[in-house]
Amino acid sequence: MKNELLILIPTYNEISNVEKILSQILALKLPADILFIDDNSPDGTGNKLEQLVEKHPNISVLHRDGKLGIGSAHINGINLAYKHGYRLLLTMDCDFSHSPGEIKEFIQIVDQADIVIGSRFIKKDGLKEWDIIRKVLTHMGHMATRFLLRMPYDATGAFRLYRLDKISRYFLDSIHSKGYSFFFESLYVLHINDYQIVEIPVNLPARVSGHSKMRIKDAIHSLLYLLYIYFTTKFNYGNFVITEPNIADPSSIIDA
Repeated sequence: MKNELLILIPTYNEISNVEKILSQILALKLPADILFIDDNSPDGTGNKLEQLVEKHPNISVLHRDGKLGIGSAHINGINLAYKHGYRLLLTMDCDFSHSPGEIKEFIQIVDQADIVIGSRFIKKDGLKEWDIIRKVLTHMGHMATRFLLRMPYDATGAFRLYRLDKISRYFLDSIHSKGYSFFFESLYVLHINDYQIVEIPVNLPARVSGHSKMRIKDAIHSLLYLLYIYFTTKFNYGNFVITEPNIADPSSIIDA
């Protein structure tokens, strides 16, 4: 571990973005390490990242065998952050829908919360550059998580800062989604376990390059999974309660 902050950026077919976003993050001159997790991008993103790793000592890349899911990438990254002793973990997308220039705003208030969420709904014009279809789908997802999970937060976004020194690493044991549902499921677990969640306003510009990786079937799966969490909570609330291992039983502790 070189720094207390790790910035996690999953990638899939982001060859036109990785060098640009890295350049903007490095320009902030933060004492941070940066981890890219690439799902065997067919456009050569993984090879490009290896070239960048050779130039920058605080950059690393984890290559996975295939497209294993955005939630799975975040789980991998969070586990690695815990394993290597980082105090803070910031997660963001690589397509510039999350602006590197806003990272410092997360860091400025991190001592006020266990997790800081970049909210697209605090400012009225937070989504002004998005097309109407993306706006409608995003607002529908926000309304659904508010109504079914009783969370007032922007629960479906990936722009977050975790206080790993405050959050139990075993919160991941209560999360089962490997796809986009990871975002509202993980926040729900932290919410019902009484972690302090704070939101800050962010603007989401139109995507700089590429196109949305969420397919129709991903959106449908997310809705069905949201309903699953809703009904599971009704009948088995304990599924989402974080359980610490029994330190008297070494076999109960699994190295993440």
